[in-house]
Amino acid sequence: MIVTSLLLCAALLQQDSLAPVERRERADLQYLAADARDGRGVGTKGLQDAGAFIAAAFKRAGLRPGGDSGTYFQRFAIPADAPAVLHTTLGGTPVRNVVGYVPGSSPVLAGEVVVIGAHYDHLGLGGFGSLDPDSTGRVHNGADDNGSGTTALLELARRLGNSKPARTIVLVAFTGEELGDLGSDYYVKHSPHGPIDSVYVMLNMDMVGRMKNDRLIVLGAATATEFAALLDSLNGSQFDLRASGDGWGPSDHASFYGAHRPVLHFFTDLHEDYHRTTDDWQKIDFPDLARVTTFVQRVAWTLANRPGALTFVNAPPPAVSTTGGGYGAYLGTIPDMSGSPGGVRITGVRAASPAEKAGLAGGDVITAIGDKVVANLYDMTDALRAHQAGDSVVIVIKRGEQTLRLNAVLGKRP
Repeated sequence: MIVTSLLLCAALLQQDSLAPVERRERADLQYLAADARDGRGVGTKGLQDAGAFIAAAFKRAGLRPGGDSGTYFQRFAIPADAPAVLHTTLGGTPVRNVVGYVPGSSPVLAGEVVVIGAHYDHLGLGGFGSLDPDSTGRVHNGADDNGSGTTALLELARRLGNSKPARTIVLVAFTGEELGDLGSDYYVKHSPHGPIDSVYVMLNMDMVGRMKNDRLIVLGAATATEFAALLDSLNGSQFDLRASGDGWGPSDHASFYGAHRPVLHFFTDLHEDYHRTTDDWQKIDFPDLARVTTFVQRVAWTLANRPGALTFVNAPPPAVSTTGGGYGAYLGTIPDMSGSPGGVRITGVRAASPAEKAGLAGGDVITAIGDKVVANLYDMTDALRAHQAGDSVVIVIKRGEQTLRLNAVLGKRP
């Protein structure tokens, strides 16, 4: 009884130490990342409930409905031919983007649109995409991915709902991101605010709740020549700002960049709970989440009101191998998402996988697959995409002070 009382007092003290904005964001995230939301997986009641929660928040904030038939919902069905949907029963599942907007006040600029987005879906009960072995059937709450970005979006709705920007500001909670940016792809192809060319800029928030050492990553900073100076001037010395890169990448901003629109993607980096059952709301740093929210607000407001055009910078999409196709051959390793220098450290291997049969184990650092050097996860993905099921490859690893070469016969991705 005494222990329970002490824990309750500690929780109350922690709650009292939060500023009002941090309390609001905490309350939103506790709802979105609760077990009752079913991991916000496509086809779950939890994802439907989360969408309704976001729509209600948009309405309370004063956003105008920007979806179908005067609602906040843009409805579509999951394409049956989406790569991540093949061999599942998700094709044809009805889903919803949630869309609200603030009309522009300038007679000259109101027809241009600043889109602020975050995906609200996650992995549901595991399976494809999960980095936890044998986790199918267990809730993946996705507090940081992407409850954090969705929570920031709701706070921005409260702050911007009754504002009068020069350009129109559209806030979108996308669905289907974990299945391949399906919600943002649909939005770009069926833009509810007119031609997609009217989008002045797209700002994306994906995993913004677990900052390390004040480091804020802003990808897409090279998609408009004006971005570098603008971000630097708005940041001052607030964050260790790492702004760089084109507009391609595994999140919803890529759909807009593919339509030749400037984009910025706000991100506080990967961590050991990424795509695992341990990504829970208790691990979110709410003061830093509030700081990121405020910074995105400043960027959005500045872009919504600056008089000039942005100078779009195009870059070719990353090459996709034609030999492996899709997501490539299957190895069955579980990567350590907190990062490791000089390769990809793995935390384990899946049971009966090619990796287990080849002798790989938790703690190994993969430095090469076949003739491809592996310095990071992107290299590893490219290496596997270059192979097919049945290919025999040499996996070079570091295990402590040893360098080993293990033979693996790659499998077909489950």
